[in-house]
Amino acid sequence: MSDRAAQHNGAVQWLRFVPVHQDDELARPLIAELAVEYATRYNGTEDRVLRWLRGYPADEFSAPDGGMLIGLLDDRPVTGGAFRRFDAETAELKRIWTDRNHRRRGYAKVLLDALESEIVRRGYRRVYLTTGDRQPEAEALYESAGYTRLDEPLPADGEVYPIAFGKLL
Repeated sequence: MSDRAAQHNGAVQWLRFVPVHQDDELARPLIAELAVEYATRYNGTEDRVLRWLRGYPADEFSAPDGGMLIGLLDDRPVTGGAFRRFDAETAELKRIWTDRNHRRRGYAKVLLDALESEIVRRGYRRVYLTTGDRQPEAEALYESAGYTRLDEPLPADGEVYPIAFGKLL
């Protein structure tokens, strides 16, 4: 995979993105922290959220239709995200996450760029995502990365969250 630069306090820091499976050792810390974050924001339990996160079929986030990338800084996972097929021309972003000790450094935006590049390589022309209503940082990230907020989520099988975004690639 490729290296990409992010800037923090004027210093350029290089992230190396690697493709992983959702049960990969590199993905575990980020998924565990995501479970804590969702449980806290949405008044759930970490165990329940973790079971929910792991409840997605792993092959949805695997080639040829999906993928998962982890961004490494000095071989330590600091950001990550996944995508899966939404329809023939659209990939759906899932599990966009940055370690709480590495936020506000531009890593999430660099992650979106890496995911979008991989999504284009897979032949998709659009990206779609939904997010919860207690994640204003996520909303700001997607807007700053050129995503358009949709009036309502698109019809889909499975869970649908109240805030939706789309982007043409």
